[in-house]
Amino acid sequence: MDFLIGQDIESVLEITGFSEEELANELGVSRITVSNWVNNRNNISERHMRKFYEYVFKKGIRLNKIKEQFYREDMVKDGEVLLFHGAKTKLEGAPGLDYSKKINDFGNGFYCGESLEQSAMFVATHKNSSLYMLKFAASNLISREFSVDREWMLTIAYYRGKLQEYIQTETVKKLLKTNKGVDYIIAPIADNRMFEIIDSFIDGEITDVQCQHCLSATNPGKQYVFISEKALDNITLLERCFLTDSEKEMYLDTKQKGFQMNMDKVKLARKKYRNQGRYIEEILQ
Repeated sequence: MDFLIGQDIESVLEITGFSEEELANELGVSRITVSNWVNNRNNISERHMRKFYEYVFKKGIRLNKIKEQFYREDMVKDGEVLLFHGAKTKLEGAPGLDYSKKINDFGNGFYCGESLEQSAMFVATHKNSSLYMLKFAASNLISREFSVDREWMLTIAYYRGKLQEYIQTETVKKLLKTNKGVDYIIAPIADNRMFEIIDSFIDGEITDVQCQHCLSATNPGKQYVFISEKALDNITLLERCFLTDSEKEMYLDTKQKGFQMNMDKVKLARKKYRNQGRYIEEILQ
């Protein structure tokens, strides 16, 4: 799926009130060139594409947010869910179960987020990254939903390869059994910084209660993890959205500011809930 450059140019012309010639002057190209882009007669170069979207973003036009709002409004009527997938480059073909690494929150699967901003943050450091908007219909599927609790922490730790010495315990066996036959999972997102907190729990440095409250302090968003072909059949790719360098910088700046505040909360949560709960060896003995 390519970027909908023609539609995006038309949207910008409508918002700004510019003519094709006025927009062409802003971009340093001819009116005929802009007209060809709008009508998909000529492919736009990567350089000109970056120039167009950077110009739009710096004008204060948030195309991706506008698209998100329109899609959400349409889906309210249909009972579907709008999701986002950040790609380091682009999706090659349809979404598949092998798009993620095996050592991930829930193993192999197709991972999507509920938030445009958070999905964009995950790929904002990659030069050619893009963002996909998807429609998901959950009918006739089996799901499992996690919250920030001990079960979620242990499941994440298992799939990230941290419970090998406990793999034969009844607790871990029971944990994995409950995921069998599930088509998709809804769960808090555990990025690498959050996993450091889970790691402290697995290494016996903090209790499950301390870990839970530390993770709650980071305000994790929700992710949808599709782990069956049946679930993937219920996904429709809506659009591939361009992420400009300025937009990525904005998301990264927001992420850094939020991270600092969250880490302050984590320090206090470690102290407040010290000696409450159980350590990993007590749980999995």
